[in-house]
Amino acid sequence: MAESAPRLVEQVMASITRRIAARELASGAKLPSIRQLAASQGVSKSTVVEAYDRLAGDGAIQARPGSGFYVTGRTAPFALTEVGRRIDRAIDPLWIMRQALEGDGDQRPGCGWLPESWLPVDSIRKALRTAARGAGAGLVDYGTPLGFPPLRQQLERRLGERGIAAPPSQILLTESGSQAIDLVCRFLLAPGDTVLIDDPCYFNFLSVLQAHRVQAHGVPQTPDGPDLAVMEQLAARHRPKLYLTNASLQNPTGASLAPAQAFRLLKLAEEQDFLILEDDIFGDFAGEGTVRLAALDGLERVVYLGSFSKTLSASVRCGYIAAKPEWVEGLTDLKLATSFGNADLSARLVHQLLTDGSYRRHVEGLKTRLAGARSETARRLEAIGCSLWTEPRGGMFLWACLPDGIDSADLSRKILTEDIVLAPGNVFSISQSAGRYLRFNAAQSASPRIFEALARAMAD
Repeated sequence: MAESAPRLVEQVMASITRRIAARELASGAKLPSIRQLAASQGVSKSTVVEAYDRLAGDGAIQARPGSGFYVTGRTAPFALTEVGRRIDRAIDPLWIMRQALEGDGDQRPGCGWLPESWLPVDSIRKALRTAARGAGAGLVDYGTPLGFPPLRQQLERRLGERGIAAPPSQILLTESGSQAIDLVCRFLLAPGDTVLIDDPCYFNFLSVLQAHRVQAHGVPQTPDGPDLAVMEQLAARHRPKLYLTNASLQNPTGASLAPAQAFRLLKLAEEQDFLILEDDIFGDFAGEGTVRLAALDGLERVVYLGSFSKTLSASVRCGYIAAKPEWVEGLTDLKLATSFGNADLSARLVHQLLTDGSYRRHVEGLKTRLAGARSETARRLEAIGCSLWTEPRGGMFLWACLPDGIDSADLSRKILTEDIVLAPGNVFSISQSAGRYLRFNAAQSASPRIFEALARAMAD
């Protein structure tokens, strides 16, 4: 049975409203003619006329006699929830982030950070006191454009240990890893560009790319890295500008890029002429021999970034970008234009922790503790009928597959009534193909109550 005329009118109105909200139709933009829109939407011209009349009545568009219909100047504020596919708010990525931030401290296996008790609070207090007593302690200044020079010198040595040659002049400090990603996207991308991302990937990648109005295409993941056959097809078809990835301890799967895959990926990027943004935010959890694309590439086609938020403190906002020399100035200008400051106090604090040896000792202890937590969480998951997609070689994440017939989003909604926050698979999947998966943070999964509640909910 054909849809009713009122329903078709509402569909046309919703289509125009979404395009305006997403800035695909900017203030003052001319709308398609009645004939054009009717043809593209597969509706009658009278349906379009009524939709336009109602939108004009709402003040969203205006008619100009003899010229057509135009978007009014009263454009609504940009909202990520209006961009892209509309999904149930219970599994919306930003909603998950809010729940994780507000949830009970020991009932958040779906969150993406370490428990406070795992972090070096006493060392941070000591470093703060030491930094505050120093000359030019950074308590009131903006800092230099590239960021605190001694920390950039430290980062040069640390990156050198990973095989990445980057002098301090090629390292830009940022306020976080998220700001680093945003700056690189601002610098390299324009609205309408195409970006390749892992499928599944860290869900905030999707939000950032939506905010930059680019087209994202997912590359299926394997335990050794992206499916390069699919990536080659996507690259040939869509001509992407950038590939955004966690090459080491990928979020959410915990997988790491195999050496052979890394070489093939770089060759494909050169052949298809796209750039790579390598987010190595979990790099300090990785073991020796971990492959870094930036090391193999020499920062020619790869932009590398990291942060101390996951290993040290989410409150000490300090990240960094390493890039080729000719890009650093432009990235620095963008940082100054959008934030001006440099979080100089945070940079000095991180530098103090790096130089006094406490950070190294802390990370080594974390690796041992995380290995035990991963093993115990895997055992508990197996006991309730879940299986691991791969066995990570480090980090905090496990990508768990639920038994047949159980949807992770439904399970997450159900168990939220017990104040337990999960991370369902489709939050991370642009193709929505991870409905049977959950991401578990092993460091946040110590409470037996989590698995008892899961077993009950899965049995219902």
